[in-house]
Formats: sequence, C-alpha cells, structure tokens
Amino acid sequence: MKILIVGDGKVGFTLAEHLSREDHDVTIIDTRDDALKRASDALDVMCVKGNGASIATLREAGAESADILIAATNLDEINMICCLTAKRLGTKYTIARVRNVEYAVELPTLKKVVGIDMVINPENATAVEIARLLRFPSAANLETFYRGRVELIGFRVQADDFICGHPLSELSRQVKALPILFCAAERGDQSIIPDGSYVPTAGDKLYLIGQPAGMTQFFKLLGRYAPKIKDVFVVGGGRISHYLTTLMEGMGLHVKVVERNMDRCRELSELLPHTMIICGDGTDQELLESENVASADAFVALTDRDEDNLIISLYAMQRGISKVVAKSNRQNYAGIARAVGLDSVISPKLITANQILQVVRGMENSKGSVMTALYRIAEGKVEAMEFVVNQTTRHLSTPLKDLRLKKGILIAVIIHQGRIIIPEGSTRMEQGDTVIIVSRDEGILDVNDIFDESLLDAGVIGGTGL
Repeated sequence: MKILIVGDGKVGFTLAEHLSREDHDVTIIDTRDDALKRASDALDVMCVKGNGASIATLREAGAESADILIAATNLDEINMICCLTAKRLGTKYTIARVRNVEYAVELPTLKKVVGIDMVINPENATAVEIARLLRFPSAANLETFYRGRVELIGFRVQADDFICGHPLSELSRQVKALPILFCAAERGDQSIIPDGSYVPTAGDKLYLIGQPAGMTQFFKLLGRYAPKIKDVFVVGGGRISHYLTTLMEGMGLHVKVVERNMDRCRELSELLPHTMIICGDGTDQELLESENVASADAFVALTDRDEDNLIISLYAMQRGISKVVAKSNRQNYAGIARAVGLDSVISPKLITANQILQVVRGMENSKGSVMTALYRIAEGKVEAMEFVVNQTTRHLSTPLKDLRLKKGILIAVIIHQGRIIIPEGSTRMEQGDTVIIVSRDEGILDVNDIFDESLLDAGVIGGTGL
C-alpha cells in the first residue's frame, strides 16, 4: 500500500519503521533536514522535504494516489489541515494525531467536517493502558479483547511460584479447569509459543489469555493477587497525567500529582478539583519522602524524560510500592528496566503504532476476515490479533486437531455465539465466530494466513488449554 506519513518525530518514525518492514511503499514528509536524513539512512522509505499542509508538497509526495495519509506532526491543527487537503487531492484514508483535550469532546464533528477517517490520541491511549494495569495490579501488562470479556496478561515467574520448574502439562486439575491459556513466553531474548512440554523457570515472562474471572482465580492460586489499588502517586503533569487522573477519579481512586511547572499546576487544579496537585520536582527524593510516597499503592512516572521516569520508578520499587508504571518511548531503556524488575513500562509511540497497523492490515485484507484488535507483546516479537471469521475463511467446521497450522501460531480463544471457549482439539471455527490468534510471525492479515497447506502431518494448536 502507498502510505504517506507527515511528521518524522517519535510517532512518525516508529510508524515508518513498522510499515516499511511490512513492505509498504512509505513516504515521509517533514521540514527538518536532520529528521529526513535519519529516516533515509535507517529505513527503506522515500523522503520529501516540505510542509505537509501544502498542496504542492502533498502532490510531490503522491497524495493523489495514496492509500493512507497519517498526519503526526506536533500541531493538531496542521494534522487536521493535512488530512483535509489530502482527502481533497484523492487520498483514500486519512489518520490524524489530535492531542488537545479540548478537541477530544468535538471529535465526531471534526471527523465529519474535516474528512478525517481516524483520530489517534497517543496520550489518551496511554492513559487507558495504565488505568487497565491499575485495575489489575498483579499484571505487568494487560490487553483486552472482545469488548473487555477476554484479557491478555503478562507476569514474571518467580522461584517460589508453583508453576516454576514443572511442565505445563503437569499442572493441577484445579488450574487446568480455569478458562485461561498460556499463550506466549519470553526467556531472555527468545520468544516462545508454549506447549504442554514447556517448563517455566524463574525470570521467564509468561502471557496468559482468557476470561477475567479465570485470571483473578489463577493469581489467587499463585499467591500474587494484590488488593485493589486505592492511592496513586503520579509524577509529571502532562497530557497523559490529565487523561489518566480523570479516569482514576472515575474509578474512585485517591490521586496525588507532582508537577514542577507552577502554571501547569494551577491549570490542573482547575481541571481536576478532586486531585491533590503538588508543585515540585518529582525526581527529588526529599520531596517524595515528605509527601509519604511509600504509603501509595501505585506509583506512575510520566515526566518528559525517559531517564527520569525509570530512575524514580526504581526508587519507588525500593520504597516497597507494589505497583510501579513508567513511561518510556526508548525500547533500549525499556529492556534495561525490565532486566532490573520493572515490568510495567509503557510506550505511547508503540501503542499508537499498534492502532494504526491494525487499520492498515484491515484495509489490505478488505475482503477477508476482519481484524478487530492487534497487540504486540514479548518485546514486540509476538502479535496477538482478534479476527471475525467470515465465509472466506477456509477449513470452517474442521476440528482444530485436523488443521495444518504454520509454526509459531496459536489459536488461543474462540468466541462462538457469545460464549468464550479456550479451544481443544475437537473445537471448530464457524462463520461469525471471533477468534484470537497469537503468532511469532509479523504480517498476519487474515485467518487464512495461519494455515500451512504444505505440511503433511496435522498441525497442532501450539499451546496448553488450562
């Protein structure tokens, strides 16, 4: 597909990286020579220097024949003008990054008037992601499928866990009866789609998928079920903090926000009347101690500097806070943080990339099964996707044990007539079902992409239903 990206910042570069990797024809538009040089040197993309809101620049980039334009500059108004202009020139689908809180309440009207097909708000999406983690503090990360009725949770295996050192096939009947499935694992740099012979070891990161009630029961059996969070300490008063605190107020949580800019503190005090706003340096240990940070149930680091977020998060862990979440857009920093036990590291640019990749793949596969969700887990090496099965899907009504699946593919959940099923060998896919697939491969566009017709032996599901 021909895709134009206006704005080569963090989000724009990450999108270009992922989309070019999937063999799309990507063109980046930016006014900065250094940004374009970086993209040209590192990625297989075309670069055009100019203002993305300019008709001449958009024409030079090929907007008249483009399939998608993604406007991801730092200015919402420019992004909207880019989409409006590109749509008039002939671009089929437009996506705008709109971050301003005031615009958020007017999005339906803006989309209709300006001609934007999709609006992305990285800060709001990040806030929603963090709020999910605070609802389930035992999880290192949490994704939802099928309108929240199915969850995917990652957690780190500890040496005293009863699952440690034992094959999944030998787990107790009590565990196997739960509506959950071990669907992926990380061990060092290796990503694994586990089967019954997989033996969890201390330090592995395991991913569970299934019904929320089953997740809760599993973590209770594991001895990791944490009580609900009541008090949250947030460092940084930017847009993510605003969105997150609004969500937390709605959840009935008590929140403290530390922000160093006095003007921003005044603004937040007016916007968030039920939240305690503290003006000060959230990286200052004395301030944190004076505000009794150790009494909080959760700590969230949302400053503009990834380095500060990681350092103060490690300090919060030292102070015994059980749930710590840090924002970091740098993947290498996230890896370092997880190596020292900080598992809940959130990246706004990757959340945004996942949202857009879902749309792009859906457009590529307009006649096949519809992708309704896409998440990247295990350091981005594994994808979890939700599809709606239709008449184009092959092997309908065939028992899963008789299917030939590509290596590294797992059919994790099937939702049939509203009933959530952890599949077994006799389970079948039917038209109208929703199916959740976990894959070590990138680029799955359709349910049919999981089948390997070249295999002579019957394929396996690839995991152990519990």
